[in-house]
Amino acid sequence: MAKLKDIDKAAESKGSLLVTVWQFVKFIVVSLLAMIVQFVLLNTLQLIPAIKDLYTEPFSWWVFVYPVAVGGLGYFIVSNVANIMAQIVAFFVNKEKTFNSGANVAVALPIYIAFTIGLILFSAWLNPTLKDVFLNFEWCNETAAKNIATMICSAVQFFLYFPVDKILFHKKKEEKAE
Repeated sequence: MAKLKDIDKAAESKGSLLVTVWQFVKFIVVSLLAMIVQFVLLNTLQLIPAIKDLYTEPFSWWVFVYPVAVGGLGYFIVSNVANIMAQIVAFFVNKEKTFNSGANVAVALPIYIAFTIGLILFSAWLNPTLKDVFLNFEWCNETAAKNIATMICSAVQFFLYFPVDKILFHKKKEEKAE
């Protein structure tokens, strides 16, 4: 971690534009970590027998329509649990490593949660819609459709989270006296 701090300090000495570029690079790496968490959960939670059984139960509430063809209630649960867990990982790693933020968690976390809930609701609507579209292509099986739909939702979230995190985590950590 000392190397990372050295690069952070070197970027700071070059100006705010380079700091932002360096934060964006770190944000990409953290987002890849979060994506790995999300895809592992997306593809393993469905193996739990109780959840697997829910794939045959249609789920429709408000704007969320998960017919059996896209996985029903089981897919709703799996895709959203995977997304929530990925965002929890991303919050803490981005706060500590990407932005080196000393922002008060009691203030930042509720704002992050509200923003995350909005994005997850959007993704919960968009994901099965996209999965259904991809299932109509001959070349796309259910696993591919599910993963492609999740990738698109993850990309949308990625480009929305960076500016929000940059604002939310603007307060730098106090340097410890050595």
